[in-house]
Parts: sequence; structure tokens; C-alpha cells
Amino acid sequence: MKKIFIVLAFLFVSLGNCYAQQYFQMIRNTANKVVNNPNSSQEMIDINQFEITALNYIGAQIAKRGLDMPPIFYDIQAVSLKLFVDDFLYNLLEAKKISSAKRKDVIDCYQKASSQNPLFKDTDKRTTNIYMTDNSLTPFSLDTDWEKAYEYASQRIKTIIK
Repeated sequence: MKKIFIVLAFLFVSLGNCYAQQYFQMIRNTANKVVNNPNSSQEMIDINQFEITALNYIGAQIAKRGLDMPPIFYDIQAVSLKLFVDDFLYNLLEAKKISSAKRKDVIDCYQKASSQNPLFKDTDKRTTNIYMTDNSLTPFSLDTDWEKAYEYASQRIKTIIK
């Protein structure tokens, strides 16, 4: 949680005035650029496509449910998603250096963080779990409270990666 606020504070200071959902839009736009760049690797496209899908899912669910969320909510979710995915990929590489069992432990840790911290408690598991496959680079549920999932994974990963 502390890391999220530090990152947001840094972004607020470095970019000056912040408009509603600025970081949410910035992260989504950056991911779109990677996905649409013909020079991007397939891995980078897959990772960024997941981020776009997850952010679009949040926006769609809020609209569908008629919720009125403050702009900072969107930004916190987007920054937390980015931190979650980046930390997952980093820790996955670190675990791979140790053993394949540690790699599996890292995947399990982050999958559990995602699935045990739903944002909307959506019952449409077919949609929300579309990325939760063995061949996905981002095997996480779309229905995730990314702030809570990031906190959960950050605490548990310390016991896996030593």
C-alpha cells in the first residue's frame, strides 16, 4: 500500500496537475501503444493486452453497476495493476533462477492474490477467468481489486523469493 502511494505521489509531482483518471488513461494508452506497435514482441503484446482488458473491465463493471467512483479510485487500480504485473514478471524471473518449483510457487502466489481479492464479486467466471490458463503470461482474474492483490502478493512473495 505504501509503495502505491509513493508511486502515485511521484507521478503527481512529476506530471504536475492531475486530471480525473489521468494515470488510468495514461497506463491504458501506453499499453495500447505497445499492442499496436509492429515492433513489439508477442510477450509484450500479451502482457499489455491483459492490462488493457483489465482496465476496460473495471470501467465496464462500474458503468454496468451504476457506481460513482472518485477519479483517484481509477488511478489507484491502474497503478496497482501495473505494479502487480511488473512485480510478478520480475519475481517470476528471479524464481526461475532458483528452480522450477519456485517459479510455480510465484505463479500460485500471484494467482491466489488475484482470485482472493475480487473487486466486484462478479459471478461470470467464464469472462473474469479468461486469462487464468497455463499458457497465459498474465494468469489472473479480471475481477481483481488490484490494490489489495498487490498488497497480498507483496507480503507473501517475501517467503518464496529469498
